[in-house]
Formats: sequence, C-alpha cells, structure tokens
Amino acid sequence: NPDTGMLAPDTPTITYALRGLAYFDLEIYGPQQDLHSGLFGGVVHNPAQVLAELIAGMHDAQGRVTLSGFYDRVTPLEDEERAELSRLPLNEKFYLQESGAPTLWGEEGYTPAERTGARPTLEINGIYSGFIEKGSKTVLPAYAMAKISTRLVPRQDPSEVGEQLRAYLTENAPPTITWKLEQTAGSVASISDRKSPWIKAYVEAAQSAWGKRPIFKREGGSVPVVVHFQKLLGVDSVNIGFGLPSDNMHGPNEKLHLPTFYKGIEALVHFFFNVKSKQ
Repeated sequence: NPDTGMLAPDTPTITYALRGLAYFDLEIYGPQQDLHSGLFGGVVHNPAQVLAELIAGMHDAQGRVTLSGFYDRVTPLEDEERAELSRLPLNEKFYLQESGAPTLWGEEGYTPAERTGARPTLEINGIYSGFIEKGSKTVLPAYAMAKISTRLVPRQDPSEVGEQLRAYLTENAPPTITWKLEQTAGSVASISDRKSPWIKAYVEAAQSAWGKRPIFKREGGSVPVVVHFQKLLGVDSVNIGFGLPSDNMHGPNEKLHLPTFYKGIEALVHFFFNVKSKQ
C-alpha cells in the first residue's frame, strides 16, 4: 500500500502503525441572538468565553488530554520499539524546521516521534464565534463552535472517546449555556506485524534499491482502508510510499520527487519477486 511516505530521499521507510480518528463538532449556545456587549456583557455568559475555557481544560500542564479514561486502552511502548523509533530523524530540529513554530509542545515524557505516532492526541481544528471580519463590532455572540479531532492509537475506540468527550462536557459546561456535540467521523487505528514475511520481503527490497535497511515508523495520520483489509480480509498491509515531507501533501504546490519515485519503482519490482520466492 504506497499511501504513506518516506522521511528523506535516501531513507526508505515502512509505516507499520497508523493512528485512528474521532472527529467532532461542538456548538455552544447562549442568548437567542447576538447582543450588544456594552448592554449585556457581564450579565449574560459569553458562549465564546465558555468555549475557550472548555477547550483550554482539555489538556493539563503536562500536555496530557484530560478526558477521563482517554488513556485507559493505550498500550505502553516497549523498550525495543522505543529504540527503533529513536532511529527516526524526527527530532525537535526536524519539527521546528518543518512547522516554523517558535518552539515545540506536547505530552511530557515522550519524544516528538513517539508523540506523533504512538501516543493519542486531541486537537482543535477550527473555531468560530461572533464578529470575525475586519473592523469593530461590539457583540456578545449567541453561539460559538469548534471542530475537534482526536488521533487514536491501537485499542482505542472512536465511539468510546466520543462518550468520554461528552462526559467531560457534562461535567464542566456551566448551566449558563447549552451545548451540542456531534461526532462526524471515526476510524480505528491499525498496527502491523513488523516481522511478517511480507514486511521482510520489503526490507530486502529496500536494501536492494537503496543499499540500506529501511526504518520503521508509526504514522500520525490515518488510512482507513488498512483497517478494512485487516478486518474483512484478515491481512496486513505493507505500508510504504515515496512522498517526502517537503512534497506539501494536501497543500498548495503539492509535488512528487521524481528520483525517489523511480527508486520506489525499483524497490517494488524487488518486493514482488521477493514475495513470490517466499510462497
């Protein structure tokens, strides 16, 4: 399944784990219409403020998600796997360079590579409320909304995470507003056997094409069809790919590095011969 990618043109990569997803729309309602903030501010609870406070409370000072039970199904990383992940060039310098952020943030006790592939996360994907155009308009908005996604690791259930988020809102939302939560998407995570004959076939293929052993990584994104193959067909996917971090995937000026693509074709030829020889 060439739907993942490589970390660099000279670094063949096998993605053996993909995170799942649970996506939500959260709406907070206050007054029946937008109000004048000078006349009603300080008397009517502002839905935008409530939303901001609820979102802020979804992480603690150590970067952990505060939803009760969120980590209950998360399997701790073993030392051998942490050592394998430490081979990845996904250090703080890499993420600072790729993101342009002033500094990194995240769950304490884990490396950037572990946070983005082996640990679950909760992110705010969008926020809307009140007057957001240029200029001034002193309104107290009638409602506020946020789009929230969680990236999940193996054994976490998207529906269960939805119930955890609902319980958090029930416990923490004030009586001065009403709220509505809708789960709009969900898929479970996948993990493949790094020692399967099919993975070994690609390890040998990558060594033939690039002259080096591929690295193993957990991917932060989701490829739902991999889970479908596991559940419906009972087979693991060999998740490889030849896109690079600099290819601007899903962004403006998306591109493909042709020398890497051609090297990938060579690796796949070796792979199919290796699979045939192992049957």
